[in-house]
Amino acid sequence: MQALIRQIRSYLNMSQTEFADHINVAYITVNRWENGRALPNKLAQSKIYEICKADNVPVYDMTLERIRDIADITAVTDGRVLLFHGSKSGIDGKIEPISRPQCDFGQGFYMGTEASQALTLICDYEKSKLYLTSVDLTGLRAVEVPANIDWAMLVAFHRGKMEKIAGTPLYEKNRAMTLNKDLVIGCIANDRMFYVIDNFFIGNITDTALVNSLAALQLGKQYVAVSEKGCEAVTIEKEIEISWLERLFIKDVAEENRAKGVSMANDICRNYRREGLFFDELLDRAGNGAP
Repeated sequence: MQALIRQIRSYLNMSQTEFADHINVAYITVNRWENGRALPNKLAQSKIYEICKADNVPVYDMTLERIRDIADITAVTDGRVLLFHGSKSGIDGKIEPISRPQCDFGQGFYMGTEASQALTLICDYEKSKLYLTSVDLTGLRAVEVPANIDWAMLVAFHRGKMEKIAGTPLYEKNRAMTLNKDLVIGCIANDRMFYVIDNFFIGNITDTALVNSLAALQLGKQYVAVSEKGCEAVTIEKEIEISWLERLFIKDVAEENRAKGVSMANDICRNYRREGLFFDELLDRAGNGAP
């Protein structure tokens, strides 16, 4: 955290003494923070948060830049992909496919290409951890799902939203897509997209609106190890410390992005309200034997 304090103070163009005066601590305290001999407590971090908010200090961007720098200097061999994993309580023991069963691609060990997604998932949990991971793709049975309606229906299947059409060709197609695979690769329902796809499932927007949303967003990818073999191919490269101050800014960004998702969904409803089919209509068609 010492580098972040120094970076914030530099952004504010303050001396250590001036910065100390603003948060009501002694000069030597700030000096110790920046030299790594002490850490600010939550009260001090709260005061720093308030100053940064008031002066629009881009702490969230600073956090992502720090994480990118760590990733850039992490060397991995050919055939491995660097990814990020967020854990609500930390990883204890070996990596296993033990997430909640009803996740986007079923039970597995989830990793993403974007640190921001992992951070927003875990920022509300005080004991959460961010990990830089790598996965060796060599010899893995993998399937990559494109960012289209097939992705949405696969997510619906794994979230348990297609049970009423069990046994139909559409149901079996989605069940078979990830069956006997070690790794599933597909786009992430990020903070904005999460709201949009939920609106698709509950019948507020059509498949046409959803596809247009997917095309409009720059979605990162998630790599999900869904078998023991897939998990054995994953290596924890580094645990990345996230301070309480950084978590406060991550929460702010997550809330802003969710608000953007609401606005986007509303715009989409207006623009495509008469085009395409709703989720229940797609299920009804499948239940009636339509392909």
